[in-house]
Amino acid sequence: MNWDQLEHAQDWILFPENIGPHLSLDEVCLSQGELYTVLTNKAACGKKGALIAVVKGTVSDRVTGILQRIPYRLRKQVQEVTLDLAPTMERIVRRSFPMAQLVSDRFHVQQLAGDAVQELRIAYRWEAIDQESKEIELAKEAGQPYLPEILENGDSLKQLLARSRHLLFKDEGKWTPSQLQRSEILFARYPELEKAYRLSRKLSHIFSKTQDKGVGLTKLARWY
Repeated sequence: MNWDQLEHAQDWILFPENIGPHLSLDEVCLSQGELYTVLTNKAACGKKGALIAVVKGTVSDRVTGILQRIPYRLRKQVQEVTLDLAPTMERIVRRSFPMAQLVSDRFHVQQLAGDAVQELRIAYRWEAIDQESKEIELAKEAGQPYLPEILENGDSLKQLLARSRHLLFKDEGKWTPSQLQRSEILFARYPELEKAYRLSRKLSHIFSKTQDKGVGLTKLARWY
């Protein structure tokens, strides 16, 4: 680090000499839960010369103010910035690198698809919890003990939905035997959840296994 940055190094550092045409902008949790905005040069592949800026926090006005310390002649040479889907990040890029094309980070796109699957699972679980509460109340009114339905793998419906969380993040080829059995029961009960899961995994495979841009666009169009 240049000694002339020591005074403000806890809040921000800049290395304008590392700038290039293709950059990445990310939120990173570095220590004690503190978020930092990090700008890197993709051509350096994480090695020497990769780091362009680190700014404490993610407030767009503050981060933009720091990045605009980079000479405009360098900033206007940036052709592309890869970023997540947060509006804050988009504002930072548009104001700091006016000539750059914005590219959504595929990992964040995949994460959104995975999150949608989990949201559906959670919604079904709340339905199961509500139904169980009603059945418990009815059993109590009838003076009978409540006996939950036990599925063939030993789970109750509520447990099935809770314990399926991890398998929905994985390809089915990586499921353990117990996860495979649980998935069969789960998808038989909730076909919409199976549909969402398979769409999510198919999207992940498109991103991870496609090298050619044209082929990728065709696959995405078919997926959509």
